[in-house]
Amino acid sequence: MVNLSPAPVPADPRSLGLRRAGAKAVLVGPSVPPALPFEVVESKIHVPPRLAGTVSRTALVNRLRTAGAFPLVLVVAPAGYGKTTLLSQWANRDVRPFAWVSIDERDSGPVAFLRHVAAALDRVEPIPASALEALRLDGESWTRALPRLAEAIATRKSPFVLVLDGADLLTLDSISAVGALVEHVPAGSMILLSGRVLPKLPVAALRAGGPLLEIGPYELTLSRREAELLLRAARVELADAEINELLARTEGWAAGLYLAALASRAESGVDTGKPQDILSITGADRYFADYFRSEYLSRLAPERLTFLRRTSVLETMSGPLCDAVLGQKESALELAALEAANLFVVPLDRHRGSYRYHHLFRELLRRELEEREPELVPVLSQRAADWFEAQGDPESTLQYTHAAGNEDSAARILSSIAMTVSSAGRVAAVESWLDHFDEEAQLHRYPAVAIEGSRIHAFRGRPDQAEVWLAAAEHGVPTNGGGSATRACIDVLRAAMCADGPERMLANTESALAELPFEHPWHPWALVVNGAAYLLLGQEDRADRLLATAAEASDRVGRAETRALALSERSLLAAGRDDEEAEILAREAHRLIEDGQLDAYATSALDLAATARALLRHGRWDQARRQLTSTQRLTPSLTRAIPWLSVQVRLELGHAYVTLRDRNAARGLLAEAQEILRLRPSLGVLGQQIAGLEAEIEAMPQTPAGGGSGLTRAELRLLPLLSTHLSFREIGERLFVSRNTIKTQAISVYRKLGVSSRSAAITKAGELGLVEGATGVAAPPIVSDAKSAAS
Repeated sequence: MVNLSPAPVPADPRSLGLRRAGAKAVLVGPSVPPALPFEVVESKIHVPPRLAGTVSRTALVNRLRTAGAFPLVLVVAPAGYGKTTLLSQWANRDVRPFAWVSIDERDSGPVAFLRHVAAALDRVEPIPASALEALRLDGESWTRALPRLAEAIATRKSPFVLVLDGADLLTLDSISAVGALVEHVPAGSMILLSGRVLPKLPVAALRAGGPLLEIGPYELTLSRREAELLLRAARVELADAEINELLARTEGWAAGLYLAALASRAESGVDTGKPQDILSITGADRYFADYFRSEYLSRLAPERLTFLRRTSVLETMSGPLCDAVLGQKESALELAALEAANLFVVPLDRHRGSYRYHHLFRELLRRELEEREPELVPVLSQRAADWFEAQGDPESTLQYTHAAGNEDSAARILSSIAMTVSSAGRVAAVESWLDHFDEEAQLHRYPAVAIEGSRIHAFRGRPDQAEVWLAAAEHGVPTNGGGSATRACIDVLRAAMCADGPERMLANTESALAELPFEHPWHPWALVVNGAAYLLLGQEDRADRLLATAAEASDRVGRAETRALALSERSLLAAGRDDEEAEILAREAHRLIEDGQLDAYATSALDLAATARALLRHGRWDQARRQLTSTQRLTPSLTRAIPWLSVQVRLELGHAYVTLRDRNAARGLLAEAQEILRLRPSLGVLGQQIAGLEAEIEAMPQTPAGGGSGLTRAELRLLPLLSTHLSFREIGERLFVSRNTIKTQAISVYRKLGVSSRSAAITKAGELGLVEGATGVAAPPIVSDAKSAAS
């Protein structure tokens, strides 16, 4: 198709395609850009094309598109974060025209730089010839040309975006010129500086003085969806969990994800699209190593490289810590310089007092340290351990003591903090420490560690491992009079396992309490087990007093897990005599569990089951069922290792399912409790309670399909008495509860049965098989629900 419309009359002769060559004008074709009085590299003033396979950064692009109020934008991040890709995508989607300058080392002076800026802007809207002519000469001509170029920018008719990609490579004079141009940016336009480090502009003053938009590594990290798209473009398909883990390891670094994909495909040996073991790839892999070395490490001074390698032993860094580890001064200044250079150093606070390396970067540095100076690894780690111990940070001390290979010190620290840390909801951390000692010889050598591990295994539902570690502790404890506290802890755990019945359980805990000082981490736990022993012996008052003491002792030393268990046991005891007190104790235990994030602990199951029972008493059936389901997820951890607690939880759950008329669920829990009793036959009163649950299940009426009432045990007990002429007060006297309690239960019965009177409730209950056909007492006249509630 031929365009027959007349050609417009140009306002500027340069638009005819005249390119100046000295004083001579040469006519070139209409497709040639307007002539300039100086030479430029055309490829540097074009928006880079979007490459196939790049991930669309829609959210960030939209943020930049709406950022019209910012005359200056800074996009600063290390290599591989997709800065240029983001900006080119933005250029293709924004309604404003883009002037683009790609800066490199050849832009050594302000003249070459300003020529390219003028050329890029001229492509968008012609620059006055006078401003261009001022840049024709070399030397100091730029100082005269700058005001003219700035004026040309200020008088632009349409908004524009000027991108200076690689601005961190500009000289001081060029940066000064940028500052002058920024002051003349008209409304709706902006100048964007992109680079690996902050340009040498007075950024702090700019932040305080006017609108400034900054986008850094945090904003440039890939989202979960973007990471998936990048991997798919690299022909790597991963499961959701694998994508999440790889995203965490690479910290959303686009180049890191892509390099991991390349490394994985290379390891597979074939182009199958099924990468092998991508999650095992580290920053020391050759793809990452080559990238880090070529882009960063090869450009650093030897002293800085040494600092990077030797501090790679540290998980986090601060100036004083690095000084202590390296035996030098002014490490804080070096860390600040590393951050300013964007050397994959991540600040951990706003005060720039604490830092860490990017995970992959640190892995490479650590590998280089081990290869070049292996003898320094334990030395540097021990210095870090000594520093953290002086700061009163035992967990960090333990971490670096392990790294230094100092087992004696590690065992001492672990045994002193394991109970405290696990009771605070961080049992997984304790398990990771115990992994370092998972050998028989080590357990015999460190019985205090073995007993801590035995307790963890017991409450994680691993009875065989618990026995092995406990036997190792018994084997390793000194026989010459030392290790009395460890022997006492062994007695407590033997008691908790209740292999020899409650009498022996009581004797063991009494012996242990005589040895353990009040401040010992195991003292509150010993009190709980001691109270449980009395509970199994049927001495409920004595058990309750001891459990109250255990709760107070736990509170005094901050043992949330132990206190919650003590309160749960007390709630269980109170349920038989005072429902209100039982619920108060259960609520307090529940608060501790929620605040301490202990809901996945086996010790929390008793309270969770009791909470479900309370929900049933108040007719909150759906919530109760959800609570029961959550609690049952913990039962696999409740084994013969701690048999009394395991049975108690199943009894509570079983009774709840009896209330719900769920015969199958109740029978399943009964069978589990009976199996534990078979393995641990001496559990005191729990044997009779198991038999009682079995009798309740067998006595459950066969109700019609869908006829479950959802009545609690207390309401079922009340139901036959509703058919008498007894008032609520008289019924309460017979059942040893208050009139208000009977009134509340009666209203709940009416609501659950869908009736509005006592007589209708009895009729409905009879149809459901919940009461016998004859009570021996004449039924009361039909009365309204309101009158009944007041009687």
